[in-house]
Amino acid sequence: MEDLQNYLNSVRREFADKPLCENSVSKNPFLQFYTWFDEAVSSQILDPYAMLISSVDENGQPHSRVVYLRNISEDGLVFYTNYNSQKGKNISYSNKIAITFFWVEIDRQIRIEGTVKRVEDSVSDAYFDARPRESQIGAWASEQSSSIPNREFLEERVKFFLEKFKDTKVPRPPHWGGFLINPTHFEFWQGRPNRLHDRLVYTKSDTDWKISRIAP
Repeated sequence: MEDLQNYLNSVRREFADKPLCENSVSKNPFLQFYTWFDEAVSSQILDPYAMLISSVDENGQPHSRVVYLRNISEDGLVFYTNYNSQKGKNISYSNKIAITFFWVEIDRQIRIEGTVKRVEDSVSDAYFDARPRESQIGAWASEQSSSIPNREFLEERVKFFLEKFKDTKVPRPPHWGGFLINPTHFEFWQGRPNRLHDRLVYTKSDTDWKISRIAP
């Protein structure tokens, strides 16, 4: 434990000297997101679409987990999950949500805050139909976030649903589907030397976005 503490207190690394300026970014945060995401993909970052989402339960306890971004437009960002999972239950209690993308390889982070709601059933149906069959079966077999006795219990459920849908198309479970995040706040963080990072914030006002700089 002491070695770990010493490491955490001593580890340092320097960040790239790549500036992020108000006059070089898009006026639209979605377009700025597209630019940075494209650069993340070009940099061959592993899972650039992985995002940390944070929500709260009825006791005000925050919960965070990583999910995959599956669609984005100016309507918002979409991810899919089990509605009965911990995050699904959190969202049913409070529609406030926060997201973080962190791309350490290029010293960049994007933080997003907003509200979240279910997508239309037709959108969830279309995405579910495009998933691999094994993933479709998994959506039926896993009662996400619930306690199970062992791994074998889960594997038996997979066998059950493989047999149940053996000769037919796998339908989307009623408890599984997409959520649409409607952002009201973006922060683009660019690592800079000496911890003097660049942080540009987009705040939504009616249909416009205001850009401001905040201290690192």
